[in-house]
Amino acid sequence: MSASTRIIGIDPGLRNMGWGVIESDGIRLRYLGSGTIHSNSRDDLAERLLQLYEGLKETLYSFKPDEAAVEQTFVSAGASSTLKLGQARGIAMLTPALAGLKIAEYAPNQVKKTVTGVGHSDKKQIRAMIGYLLPKARPETDDEADALAIAICHAQHRGMSRIAKQLRDERKVSA
Repeated sequence: MSASTRIIGIDPGLRNMGWGVIESDGIRLRYLGSGTIHSNSRDDLAERLLQLYEGLKETLYSFKPDEAAVEQTFVSAGASSTLKLGQARGIAMLTPALAGLKIAEYAPNQVKKTVTGVGHSDKKQIRAMIGYLLPKARPETDDEADALAIAICHAQHRGMSRIAKQLRDERKVSA
């Protein structure tokens, strides 16, 4: 692959944070690795967040991605659960930012629609498409599969984002 970009997709969660790293040259995708970072539910919140941070920091160090993509949080639980998930999402955003990575965010339906063609697809459909798009990937958890889907979504949309920004910048200059 020439002129490829290494992308890490992150599926935030307090108990399980999925990650997936791919390489994209704009046309082809290549699987590099994936996994799930676990926090110990018996530990206090600060220790759990530290466990997620350390695991994600180690992953970033190992794979050296160029860009990161994080799924936006879908909230339907109680206030306490929402706050804890938000804090885990903060770790998912802060850790790559500290590593100097540009971070994109995608809504769950956008990720599903990009990967499967349907915005309300289920986990089985996502795994099937990951198997098709990244034949070497064998995600062991749904969090890991979701993270790979987030990385794929970013690979597909990153070029469009750059074009849109260029057009906006050109309009500002000519105005």
